[in-house]
Amino acid sequence: MTHAYTVAARIALATALLLGIQGCLSGSDSTASAAETADPAPPGNTSGSGRGPSITPPGHAPPPEPEPEPSPTPTPDPEPDPEPDPTPDPEPDPTPDPTPDPTPDPTPDPEPEPDPTPPPAPTAPGGFVEDSVTATARAPLSEGQVSAFLPSRGAFNFPAPYNTRGARITNADDCGGQDCVYPVGYSYWRNTNYHVNDDEMLIFLGMNASRGGNGPTLFRYNKITEEVSNAGPLFPAGSSFAAGTGEMWYFSPSLPNILYIRDGSKLVRFDVITKTHETVFDAVSHFGSGHYIWQMHTSNDDRVHSATVRRSSDYSELGCFVYLEDTQEFRYFARQGSFDECQIDRSGRWLVIKEQVDGVNGMDNRFIDLQNGNAERVLADEDGAGGHSDMGYGVMVAADNWGPANAWRLWDFNDPTLDGRIVYRNNHWQAMAPAHASFVHARADAPATEQYMCGSAASSKTAVHANEVICFLLDGANNNTLVVAPVMTDQGATGGGDSYSRMPKGNVDITGQYFIWTSNMGGNRVDAFIVKVPFHKLYE
Repeated sequence: MTHAYTVAARIALATALLLGIQGCLSGSDSTASAAETADPAPPGNTSGSGRGPSITPPGHAPPPEPEPEPSPTPTPDPEPDPEPDPTPDPEPDPTPDPTPDPTPDPTPDPEPEPDPTPPPAPTAPGGFVEDSVTATARAPLSEGQVSAFLPSRGAFNFPAPYNTRGARITNADDCGGQDCVYPVGYSYWRNTNYHVNDDEMLIFLGMNASRGGNGPTLFRYNKITEEVSNAGPLFPAGSSFAAGTGEMWYFSPSLPNILYIRDGSKLVRFDVITKTHETVFDAVSHFGSGHYIWQMHTSNDDRVHSATVRRSSDYSELGCFVYLEDTQEFRYFARQGSFDECQIDRSGRWLVIKEQVDGVNGMDNRFIDLQNGNAERVLADEDGAGGHSDMGYGVMVAADNWGPANAWRLWDFNDPTLDGRIVYRNNHWQAMAPAHASFVHARADAPATEQYMCGSAASSKTAVHANEVICFLLDGANNNTLVVAPVMTDQGATGGGDSYSRMPKGNVDITGQYFIWTSNMGGNRVDAFIVKVPFHKLYE
């Protein structure tokens, strides 16, 4: 595929991607009763300031108006209005003409036209683009190298060759000196809130109370001053939620204060500021008692939700359901074989189920069109079904388990062939990189091929992008990859639990400007970090 964008057009697209995110944030105030105790989680690995107290999601908003085409030349601030003429108007004639001139004055000079091109948003520093196929592997940073540039909390610069701007969110003081920070939940569960129109970003992290933490905790990051502060626990010590890890919890894609959490069979909207909550749905009403939900997801309009339903007695996965909030309708898709997970796309129209359908090889993909009579297509694993993945609007980007080394593909659900386009590969089999990728900043007002996603990995091996945060365009035109930051994780160090828990599994914020992950920094405890993503370099 030939890349048709000029440099100016790519910079314009980058600015539009940054400025174009809009949201309808109105709603009605709501409170609810205290949370009920959640069903116990199965043993083993489980992974596969706001705007007031409004909890109820907004109505369907119209598509955003297209942004004016941005200027390719960055302008840090809007042009001020022209200075007024310092020369005062002449004094009026003290003896007015007794006979007014019937001829009107000539047309006055028009007011100066405002600059029709808005200034582009500020860009993040650092980062560099390289060809992922021909790139040279960079060795992971040692504990000593990491400690040399990290502050106790707050902003810092990553060293060369990255030179990006990061911030340390947690430190030992948050854990009483122990290793209490749980890993971020997963690449498709957002740890940062909808902060588009705010100077401040809210961040939630799980903090193990048995290791010096205070349970799930709220942090604040000021995007202007880069100050980080611990805003305290989200729940009192006696709450059943206080023991939660935060895995499978995620911030709303449009409601600034709302965190989605699981309460056994219920999906709950929790307001992190007012500490009020309401139940979105209770699966017991459809499946009966003895069931609970798992691995929930929500569309970007906060109206359509998906989850796996499991039996409490033996933790077995029974299938996947979708809940359409407007009509209070459940749609259930029973499992057909060994079941992995399911996820609704950002539009709320498409459901992807990963499970063994044909009895051959690994997990297959079921693609279900909820707006077309639940029409279903199956992509078998041996035919290129996706592995680790995330969803956009009508698309899935996933690891290719059968193709070139570390290949990631984009599948368009409207494509009748279901041929996935390769959007990243690196030709190095030594380590999985990226191991997980995040597309939670996907937008409806631009084709997926004009957007990008970011991923991360951590490995004991020195391999291309195996220990870095990277981003790549989804057009598949070339192998250009933006290298953002080192993950600073040592898989041989003790901090962070087992090797899977130590994997970054980071996620992008709603704007695509920040990436958050957890790292053991080569030592005996884990902390959380964010980095500003210089995504504009992908479009230059």
